[in-house]
Amino acid sequence: MTIQQLKYAQGISEAKSFNKAAENLYVSQPSLTAAIHDLEAELGITIFNRTSRGVTLTSEGQDFILNARELLRHWENVLEKYGDDGKRKKKFAVSTQHYTFAIKSFVEMAKKINTDEYELAARETKTRDVIEDVASMKSELGVLYLSDFNRKVITNLLESKELEFNKLIDCGAYVYMWKKHPLAKKERITFEELEPYPCLSFEQDEAGEFYFAEEIFSERKHRRVIKVNDRGTILNMMVGLNGYTLCCGIISEELNGSDYVAVPFCDGAKENSPAMQIGWIKKKNLSLSAIGQCYVDEMKKYLASYKI
Repeated sequence: MTIQQLKYAQGISEAKSFNKAAENLYVSQPSLTAAIHDLEAELGITIFNRTSRGVTLTSEGQDFILNARELLRHWENVLEKYGDDGKRKKKFAVSTQHYTFAIKSFVEMAKKINTDEYELAARETKTRDVIEDVASMKSELGVLYLSDFNRKVITNLLESKELEFNKLIDCGAYVYMWKKHPLAKKERITFEELEPYPCLSFEQDEAGEFYFAEEIFSERKHRRVIKVNDRGTILNMMVGLNGYTLCCGIISEELNGSDYVAVPFCDGAKENSPAMQIGWIKKKNLSLSAIGQCYVDEMKKYLASYKI
């Protein structure tokens, strides 16, 4: 088994296709196929299921890829320190739900390092992908929230993936909308007042969709719902359709502009009570890298200074 074979296997698992992986890895498909065939024969397992629609990992393959990524990370750490006179680029990646404070903190972190020395990645993605990215070590950190509704499901999943949740902040629920929305100037907003307007929601996987939703109170039925998959689209829908979303209220004007407001949500006796607990996840028993700690510090700094 060679480092090259591990890299090939990881490339295929990410691309979900031998053809695409061969393009990404700058290797011919026959050479890639032969290398994986030799690897599977040496290990005595089948790593990939081949189908006409692409490839998927077998159960043994999932376990192998997780360990392969960990081995590759350690290998890269050695090369960063000793290979090429210590000039090899270091890697750091974060996967997060759609929080502007998470991206703003990433920006501030990047300003403090020599980016010529790093290969950086910030991924705004689905909740399940945030968890999977950290579990597979594609990202060192993930950012997501827990609530009374999703806590048990998300916590059990994190435990099964050997991940730990670290709290950043407790916050109430806010209605995020365009500043010219008919309800934008109210002191607080109820569900009844929101009824005529479309609720905007980030698209998730169908399985367990309510538990993985990025919006608080996802279990409540909304008469009109529009699914989107990126932050730019959700902002456009707020302007064009007077749509809204329910969130933590922590927004960055520097990144989103000043055309949007967060109005406190009122749900009877629950008004102003903490509804969300936002935090970051990492692999258990794995220390943060220096840049990972810098990123966490930037998030804490931003949230400590933020006034809703």
